[in-house]
Amino acid sequence: MLEEMATRRNSTDDPLAPVTLAVGQEDLLLDRAVQHVVAAARASDADTDVRDLTSDQLQPGTLAELTSPSLFAERKVVIVRNAQDLSADTVKDVKAYLTAPAEEITLVLLHAGGAKGKGLLDAVRKAGAREVACPRTTKPAERLTFVRSEFRTLGRSATAEACQALVDSIGSDLRELASAVSQLAADVEGTIDEAVVGRYYTGRAEASSFTVADRAVEGRAAEALEALRWSLSTGVAPVLITSALAQGVRAIGKLSSARGGRPADLARELGMPPWKIDRVRQQMRGWTPDGVSAALRAVAVADAGVKGGGDDPEYALEKAVVAIARAARSGGR
Repeated sequence: MLEEMATRRNSTDDPLAPVTLAVGQEDLLLDRAVQHVVAAARASDADTDVRDLTSDQLQPGTLAELTSPSLFAERKVVIVRNAQDLSADTVKDVKAYLTAPAEEITLVLLHAGGAKGKGLLDAVRKAGAREVACPRTTKPAERLTFVRSEFRTLGRSATAEACQALVDSIGSDLRELASAVSQLAADVEGTIDEAVVGRYYTGRAEASSFTVADRAVEGRAAEALEALRWSLSTGVAPVLITSALAQGVRAIGKLSSARGGRPADLARELGMPPWKIDRVRQQMRGWTPDGVSAALRAVAVADAGVKGGGDDPEYALEKAVVAIARAARSGGR
């Protein structure tokens, strides 16, 4: 029976395989795995019955009830979330079901993929279930790849700088990134570039604080001050800006003192993603070791002013931005 299940409609490209196993902790990807199966089932049969259950709702015997033969042989999708939390008796039910999956029924199991519930995970894999990886994205480069893929899926062209700006602006939430890509694709004609992303998302706290830092370390004082005033006017916390300034200057210092090499090698050595190595390389022209030291001192003074050591945090930030921009030109740029 296991061999039968592994061969019956069980291609990785077939969402109507008897069992789909979605493994990981990225909620957006887990939801999409479910939606893909449901959409395929309803395309095959508009009257498909969808049962979406949490692990505590799937009690011993429930799976047998849901998958028992129907008088009308209706198509059904049974979704079980957090399958790693199923009780031991219910796990036995699932394993028994794997030996003889019902016709016209697709079982979708969502599993976190860790040590908890590993016995079930191994059994479902051994049975030949269709598997969908839903790993949590933890690295900026992974989020950048996700954004590029979203634009491609929508048939839209976006520059590399636009994709990076979107990741910088939105942060780590894939749902927000997907929503932003969808909004840009719907609202903007032609190629989506960095300027477009800036118009839509420049008010975001994370984006605007790093914009201040980028302009400062590039020696563009006027633009950095403009970005600073915009950030503060939109409610960005001053401490976020000092943090971004510190990160920007430290990145210059790290790369300045590093051995030469490919971005991938430097990324491993310095603990930066390769895309950031390329960006910092462009920003570091004109910097000297003395300039880095002066900029770090300016950031430290601003940090103290922002955290209560001074009367005017905004003025402290303005002084730091000007000092950093001046240091960025200390090598003659």
